[in-house]
Amino acid sequence: MTTDASAPWLIAGLGNPGPAYAGNRHNVGFMVADLLAERIGGSFKRHGKAQAQVVEGRIGPPGPAGRRVVLAKPMSYMNLSGGPVTALRDFYKVPTGNIVAVHDELDIDYGVLRIKLGGGDNGHNGLKSMTKAMGPDYHRVRFGIGRPPGRMPVADFVLKDFSSAERKELAYFVDRAADAVEALVTEGLERARSTYNS
Repeated sequence: MTTDASAPWLIAGLGNPGPAYAGNRHNVGFMVADLLAERIGGSFKRHGKAQAQVVEGRIGPPGPAGRRVVLAKPMSYMNLSGGPVTALRDFYKVPTGNIVAVHDELDIDYGVLRIKLGGGDNGHNGLKSMTKAMGPDYHRVRFGIGRPPGRMPVADFVLKDFSSAERKELAYFVDRAADAVEALVTEGLERARSTYNS
């Protein structure tokens, strides 16, 4: 899939709004978006036309060679992410192939990354909402959180904070996920996958 080099990219970190959810496994998309915003020197502000917070900037080499990006955190709760992301897509005129969802993934071991284009939602409510709103042909940066221990229900597991053992490595893994997003935007899917799909 070729993308229009002048079109912006929309990077949606998925999560739930509010301090009660901030450290949850389900909010790792927000953590990556926050780090990317820090890297481009921006701070999230409420968007006038969409239920989301956004930062606009550039990723990549300084000057016009950098890719224009809109970082977004939907403020709708995870299972309604599609509405805000679609509103931002339309507002900024972003081709679907330039949209990246950054999200937690149960079927991958903790900290492992997988970058892909399209595919199913694998039971993830944020992806389910996005796919229903715009079809499946957007990129995903999948951040492994592993499966819940024992018989813990999945819904409880994703809405719990990372364990103390996991938190020791969390900053490193979030940093690597932010690197993967930057590589996807600046170098393309194949190169990003060959570097980060461990």
